[in-house]
Amino acid sequence: MSGPPVARLTHLALPATDIDKTIAWYESFTPLRLLERREEPTGGACWLASPEETDKPFILVVVTYPQYREKPRPVLKPFAHLGIEVPSRKDVDDVAARAEAAGCLAWPARDLPPPIGYVCAAADPDGNLVEFSHNQGVYDAFNAKWGQRP
Repeated sequence: MSGPPVARLTHLALPATDIDKTIAWYESFTPLRLLERREEPTGGACWLASPEETDKPFILVVVTYPQYREKPRPVLKPFAHLGIEVPSRKDVDDVAARAEAAGCLAWPARDLPPPIGYVCAAADPDGNLVEFSHNQGVYDAFNAKWGQRP
């Protein structure tokens, strides 16, 4: 193992009451896919990530230990959230419709003033919020300042 060439934000860890439900939810509603899963004497853990090739991976770590299985303990709520920027308004609408049908829509799709854009949010099985946005500008701002250089 060698690690990153410089210090870098690599992950966010969240507790889960049911790791299987959580994996299924993130794979259904987000572009994240199971990277690795392991069982430990005290519980289980998994890593979820976007599967495209990158030298700057960001991982969602989900852990389920006995103290988290009793009841949901949302960490990302009422405003704290994971943010996923999507390519189109239709993508936001599609997620909002699926989340509403699944009973986990937290914020309906709506336009908010710049730089926020068009957004909705869904709650994962433990109540943590995931925001889906279009035209928010986070991706573009990063690339304009620090993106690929010739």
